[in-house]
Amino acid sequence: MNRDQLKTNVLGILTRHIGKEKAIGMGELYKRVYGKPWENRINDTRALRRLITELRYEGYLIGEVRSRTGGGYYLARSESELEDFFGRRTQEALRKLKMISCMKNLGLAEFLGQLSLDLEEGAK
Repeated sequence: MNRDQLKTNVLGILTRHIGKEKAIGMGELYKRVYGKPWENRINDTRALRRLITELRYEGYLIGEVRSRTGGGYYLARSESELEDFFGRRTQEALRKLKMISCMKNLGLAEFLGQLSLDLEEGAK
């Protein structure tokens, strides 16, 4: 299957998993998309995670439940589910940016200001 077919398959499956409480586990989603179970959780599911990331960049509201056993995915049903997802992702991004600012020996605000200028320059 090509990437577009795989993404269509993922979306078709997720339409039956709307709302956080109906999330489908990574292993089950992988099996349904690829027609076989994964053997190595990290390496085998990488392609599926990339597909989901691409779909999010295309604007699909795919939420995520995280757990020590792998978590799962769902189509967001409510504003609160989206806000929960956005909040977690924002906190992850800020932690990473804070680490970089410390490594550069800059305050986070100063580093964010530099990033903003870099983004503005790149957009021109």
